[in-house]
Amino acid sequence: MVVLVTAVAMIALVAMHDLALPRAVLVFICIAGAALAPLQIRDAARKQDEAADTPLAEGAAVQALISGMPDPAVLLDRVGRVLHLNEQAAQLAPALRRGELALFALRSPDIIAALRAAIATSQPQHANFVSRGPVERWMDLVITPVAVPTHFGGADNCFLMTLHDQTQLRRVEEMRVDFVANASHELRTPLAALSGFIDTLQGPARDDPAARERFLGIMQAQATRMARLIDDLLSLSRVELSQHVRPSAPVDLVPILRQVIDGLEALARERQVGIEADLPDQPMMIAGEREELLRLFENLIENGLKYGASGGRVTVTLTPASEETPEIHVAIRDFGPGIAPEHLPRLTERFYRADVGGSRAQGGTGLGLALVKHIATRHGGRLMIESVAGEGATFTAAFPPLKTSAEG
Repeated sequence: MVVLVTAVAMIALVAMHDLALPRAVLVFICIAGAALAPLQIRDAARKQDEAADTPLAEGAAVQALISGMPDPAVLLDRVGRVLHLNEQAAQLAPALRRGELALFALRSPDIIAALRAAIATSQPQHANFVSRGPVERWMDLVITPVAVPTHFGGADNCFLMTLHDQTQLRRVEEMRVDFVANASHELRTPLAALSGFIDTLQGPARDDPAARERFLGIMQAQATRMARLIDDLLSLSRVELSQHVRPSAPVDLVPILRQVIDGLEALARERQVGIEADLPDQPMMIAGEREELLRLFENLIENGLKYGASGGRVTVTLTPASEETPEIHVAIRDFGPGIAPEHLPRLTERFYRADVGGSRAQGGTGLGLALVKHIATRHGGRLMIESVAGEGATFTAAFPPLKTSAEG
């Protein structure tokens, strides 16, 4: 109001030629500054009071520290309410909300027990738990009491909850145990065969060229089987080790499928099986690892050529995502004898074979479909198996399409 009255007065004086314009402007600035200064001082004081009323534990500086931590981290107040959490913690436990009790958002009994003990005793607590989901994750939880200073020289008793992903270490240990057990079981048969043939070649068949040639051929086949078994075990171990890490590189499925089909043409001719491909002209992009996808499709198409050879053909169909089907589907179908329904739920288990003798005769290791399933899971996809006895089998790998920058 003072500024408005001053402005009107100055305009009137200038209009009546009682005051020069430059001097009127200077007088107006001085009066306006004097009138507005108390308001600015009052506003600054109000903001300072508001800042003093906000506990330091809830301030921007503490939030920045929590956000900058590399592992999932949550800062709780003395009763367990969430004060701050970083992005990693929000992804791991989406139910966590600022201002709400962490006990209601965390469903693991081990976490709840450790948090209650920390609040009751104000002592550090430690717990291990498994985060369930599409991929299991082994987590190490540490709850540490933290005294956050206040504006008045005191301290707020808070709790810093940090989680450390132990999945990779756990998988390394599991893979070591599995490798020893499975490799010793599967390698025993070919090693026994090789040992027997060596004894025969050194003894009764020493001077029999025909028997020597036949035994050497069998020994070569057994050695090849052992090499393939070890290769499959190592490939499966590598995929499982990084299963909780999603690939991010854009990959086009069309050229990958064409490359696999071209590489298996020799096997198809040997088995007298035709490969019929129905692939779109436009790219079909997903976020993936090219070498792993090559291995996935090679295993599925090769299985169709080997175990469905009696049907005379194998079809490879790539179907784009749509409103009805939000995933990209790659279906490999053979027209062979099919698979009995009791075997379907267990086909992706390690070393499981629907036909043990037939699988080993074809050079199978019992690991191919387990590897396919793990690769599909790592890519955020899934493997579907359909079969009717006598009508062949269809193996469908489904993948989420690559998101564009506009889709986030």
